[in-house]
Amino acid sequence: MRRRLFSMLAAAAVTCAAIGTAAGSGTASASTSASTSAAAAAAESYTWKNVRIDGGGFVPGIIFNQTEKNLAYARTDIGGAYRWEQATKTWTPLLDWVGQNNWGYNGVVSLATDPVETNRVYVAAGMYTNSWDPNNGAILRSADKGKTWQTAPLPFKLGGNMPGRGMGERLAVDPNNNSVVYLGAPDGNGLWRSTDKGATWAKVTSFTNPGNYAQDPSDPNGYLTHRPGVVWVTFDRSSSTAGSTTKKIYVGVADKANTVYSSADAGVTWTRVAGQPTGYIAHKGVLDHVNHMLYIATSDTGGPYDGGKGDVWKLNTVTGAWTQISPIPSSSADDYFGYSGLTIDRQRPGTLMVATQVSWWPDVIFFRSTDSGATWTRIWDFASYPNRSFRYKMDISSSPWLTFGSNPQPPETTPKLGWMTESLEIDPFDSNRMMYGTGATIYGTEDLLKWDTGGQFTIKPMVRGLEETAVLDLISPPSGAPLISGLGDIGGFRHTNLDAVPPMMFTSPGFTSTTSLDYAENNPAVMVRAGNFAHSDRPNDRHAAFSTDGGANWFQGAEPNGINEGGTIAAAADGSRFVWAPQGVAVHYSVGYGNSWTASTGLPTNAVVESDRVNSSKFYGFSAGRFYASTNGGASFTATAATGLPSTGNVKFKAVPGREGDIWLAGGETGLWHSTNSGASFTKVSGVTSAINIGFGKAAPGRSYQALYAAATVGGTQGVFRSDDTGATWVRINDDQHQYGNMGEAITGDPRIYGRVYLGTNGRGVLYADSGGTVPPPTDTTPPSKPGRPVASAITSSGATLTWTASTDNVAVTGYDVYQQAGTTGVKVGSPSSASFALTGLAADTSYTYYVVARDAAGNSSVASDPVTFRTAAGSGGGSGCTATYAVTNSWPGGFQGEVTVKNAGTSAISAWTVKWSFPNGQTITQLWSGVYTQTGAAVTVKNESWNGNLAAGASTTFGFGAGWTGTNGVPAPVTCTTG
Repeated sequence: MRRRLFSMLAAAAVTCAAIGTAAGSGTASASTSASTSAAAAAAESYTWKNVRIDGGGFVPGIIFNQTEKNLAYARTDIGGAYRWEQATKTWTPLLDWVGQNNWGYNGVVSLATDPVETNRVYVAAGMYTNSWDPNNGAILRSADKGKTWQTAPLPFKLGGNMPGRGMGERLAVDPNNNSVVYLGAPDGNGLWRSTDKGATWAKVTSFTNPGNYAQDPSDPNGYLTHRPGVVWVTFDRSSSTAGSTTKKIYVGVADKANTVYSSADAGVTWTRVAGQPTGYIAHKGVLDHVNHMLYIATSDTGGPYDGGKGDVWKLNTVTGAWTQISPIPSSSADDYFGYSGLTIDRQRPGTLMVATQVSWWPDVIFFRSTDSGATWTRIWDFASYPNRSFRYKMDISSSPWLTFGSNPQPPETTPKLGWMTESLEIDPFDSNRMMYGTGATIYGTEDLLKWDTGGQFTIKPMVRGLEETAVLDLISPPSGAPLISGLGDIGGFRHTNLDAVPPMMFTSPGFTSTTSLDYAENNPAVMVRAGNFAHSDRPNDRHAAFSTDGGANWFQGAEPNGINEGGTIAAAADGSRFVWAPQGVAVHYSVGYGNSWTASTGLPTNAVVESDRVNSSKFYGFSAGRFYASTNGGASFTATAATGLPSTGNVKFKAVPGREGDIWLAGGETGLWHSTNSGASFTKVSGVTSAINIGFGKAAPGRSYQALYAAATVGGTQGVFRSDDTGATWVRINDDQHQYGNMGEAITGDPRIYGRVYLGTNGRGVLYADSGGTVPPPTDTTPPSKPGRPVASAITSSGATLTWTASTDNVAVTGYDVYQQAGTTGVKVGSPSSASFALTGLAADTSYTYYVVARDAAGNSSVASDPVTFRTAAGSGGGSGCTATYAVTNSWPGGFQGEVTVKNAGTSAISAWTVKWSFPNGQTITQLWSGVYTQTGAAVTVKNESWNGNLAAGASTTFGFGAGWTGTNGVPAPVTCTTG
């Protein structure tokens, strides 16, 4: 797997024959198509689609066609290429046909759309130029806007995910003679040209500067030694007429002393452009052929993560005169960034925009000029520091997670305008539309011209359909949300609706990347996750988090010393304990929710850990070819007698729900292995020659053993497979159009829906598929039991807390609906996931009646509880005053999480508040956020932070805390609030 190298021909020209043009979106015509393999497994029709997240990764390039309206493409560094669909305002993926043998084609270092035959599009594909990608790069060409492709392998590698990948575009089609296509190559390979629409390529030997810049020439890993090389090509179409080869061509090179070259004879000879600026690299070169100006945006590094100095210049292509037009010149102390993201308004050629490369703090800056760079305005300006004024407003309602759950202090805001903005493009047909790529999404606007008239234009995500997350783990519990994802860079989500963007990634704490997820098989509301961040950056946060409500809310305990990376983590079948193998730190176990950890014995550091799904005392581990088992809850592990297992590679294993000791192990190139005796011995599964990963889902009708899902090679065919008979036979459930070359780090079936599979990719997000494209209706028709009558406590003039005896269900209760009785009808006031709810905003000295209804995952509702009636306390009589409402939001053995809502109950603003209470049962606060607290014995005092003390009349704020308890966890009363 991933070992096949493309052959390199000795001749300078590399050819690829056209091998079919099968129809269908993303169909490959290269000879590496999986359809040429002997298929020993049957195939079944599956419908594949993304679990919606919308974006989630770096988009280094957006490319508009210059002659066909609404034709645009986006390229990503690890997730392939996309085409814009104007009718739906979504993106269509174009490279899902790329398979495991050529997985690097998902790294797109450049893309060109043909301005003459607009159905033609070209992709320069290849992910890494070092040993990480075993294959050379290739030029992919399509004559039908990316529906089908042909491949021309190159005799060198390309780096779609290497340093400098945001520069460009290094692929360019001659606008007068579209048979001619140029490619700027990296790492000393210079400039290449095709004269037959991309079928064959030859090096332009007269172009002698391949570029000498590397971020770190001494990097021992070979990543930062990469030389971006020749980074952009642009044509002056006015120098020739249609049908003849364009004479005047400009090329950008990653060479600080010689960054711009030109040819006046259609590429026969090349010269360094005289008088050009030095000391920086031209990231972009954009030519205004109407006014005969070449604009360049320069930076002192290749990006995309850095850039501390740079300039913007224009070249008069008639006179040869250079003019510096930097909005902030590099000579200024105010210039702490380079420049990139350069674009021209083709409807108004004297209008141009440029972006900073990069301005992490407080935000990226866009500059706009309507007079060819003579003067500039900024997208935001400082007002009275730290406040800023904005020419734009942001609407992220379609992707609310883009705030990253942050609450920054001015001058920073959330969401950020962007970062790594290497591509900033004005639609050549619509001056009002602009799109730009960031490290997380594509943003855009459709009323850009308000910038010039003093109004605020609106920026929104324009990314639907483009899914670019790297998926590290997936779980699908038997109740609650159908899917929980662990992702690189943005942590992960609880997906309650697969076809809707979730509102927020994991917080409390948030991880840079979530490396491992698990749930308690017999108590699935209990979940655990582990992840990465630098401990030195956030010393008060931990690398493991717990949930007792199916991932809706999370809390953290303690952790062993020295952790920066999450490794793998496992939950006991009943949720009573956890085993954790952090990266680089010894394996530990915890009884309870991580309040303390004890080192396990017998299991090597960096082992992979999993739990038995029946026996709560059993855990398993794997390391370097040895399988380990624990029968005492992870306190000690013993190597089993199993032999023949793979000693290297990214081995994955999982235990089957409902069957003690039943384990499947995906051994990479060694195949698939099965044990039914807790790992004492394994049997190799015949016919499966390699296996990336294995997962389980609901058993087929009439069968008792769970369906198996594997990313594997069966009978010589690579793909995604399902087995309904314990691995005896397999059916392929993907096809040649849906190979997702970087897939399989995560896979699981759905325990509630037979035939449904969830698949993680490295750059194409989370996918799910159903057999035949249909979803069976839920079979659970049993409603939950009647909840207990609510009890009202912590009653104030404006609120109270309701608690009740939880309902039971044949599957699981997923939540409750709280109703206020209003005459003969009920008005729903909230939907908590646990048997507690804080009422707020009530009127003083008023009688209220409430009841509760329970819900399960299938949508069944219980009989309503008996009602509770209570009266709120008398009010403060106006003026200034505040109330505090105390609620328990999560509880577990030995610990709980609480939240207090502070409300200004008066008629005038307040500037400070103090909340006090005494715990009735000796509870102890361990941490508190959004407030400053002291605790002396049972007495607790909490004062506001500097940023949340000011409350207008009727306004409210909250603070939360984690605490420990033993025996009883009563709600304190009274909870008082005073102002001043």
